[in-house]
Amino acid sequence: MLRSLTSAISGLQNFQGRMDVIGNNIANVNTTGFKAGRVDFADSFSQTLRSSNPGDGDVTGTSAMQIGSGVTTGAIRNLYTQGAVARTGVKTDLAVSGEGYFVVRDPVSGTPMVTRAGDFRVDDDGYIVNNSGLRLQGYSDAALGVVGDIKIDLEGKPAGVADTVTMSDWAIDREGKINVSLSDGSQFVRGQILLQKFSDPQGLVKEGNNLYSGISAAGPLGGADSPTPGRPTLAGLGSIQSGSLELSNVDLANEFSSMITAQRAFQATARIISTSDEMLQELVNLKR
Repeated sequence: MLRSLTSAISGLQNFQGRMDVIGNNIANVNTTGFKAGRVDFADSFSQTLRSSNPGDGDVTGTSAMQIGSGVTTGAIRNLYTQGAVARTGVKTDLAVSGEGYFVVRDPVSGTPMVTRAGDFRVDDDGYIVNNSGLRLQGYSDAALGVVGDIKIDLEGKPAGVADTVTMSDWAIDREGKINVSLSDGSQFVRGQILLQKFSDPQGLVKEGNNLYSGISAAGPLGGADSPTPGRPTLAGLGSIQSGSLELSNVDLANEFSSMITAQRAFQATARIISTSDEMLQELVNLKR
């Protein structure tokens, strides 16, 4: 009977964990680039009362007899499916259509991270940064050969352009190239946004603010020792949509359905404890 109490307690603990994940998913239904989580349960170890034995021509084989000890959380997985892309009209808002993550870097510590949230802006120094001030990474030169912080200015403008020429506009195409338009009517490519792709995105670690660390453990392009982002639309990477944002991939209908299931399972498991308690009470009362 104590086994039933132990199993019930494990059920309460793990169903509460499932509710925590569901609650976090619902809370982030409007979070840009958010990826929903999912709890995978696994049965806990079992107590073997009798081992199985093979049979032969004269003796029938016997099956094993085991009593389980409850449930455990096998994994909490993130669902890296594509979220819906919404048009915003803000040219610094970027969305990845397909595979790939934006790479950003902390300008102070130099630590790289990845994100699917493309709500960027241009700071007062001309760098493209996210809401935490991390700088977007890609080819930072007009020759598209040096990977670094992407900056929008006139560096690398075509030879022969007068020094009095100013920037009139800029835009980002689906390949991530930053096309700068000059006041004299000419154009040039200032840089290119690069994307990172992972063979095992479950190795990524959520750090908050829509950022992921654990790049080396997730199987990045270029290998764990030297992760190297690639050009959008190439090597299986998706394209970039400027003026758009990827929304959360949380499915509210599925989350509410899972919430009801978890709630009922929690209630049923709680009844196991109360029923086991009643049976123990009966044993105590046998002395009367």
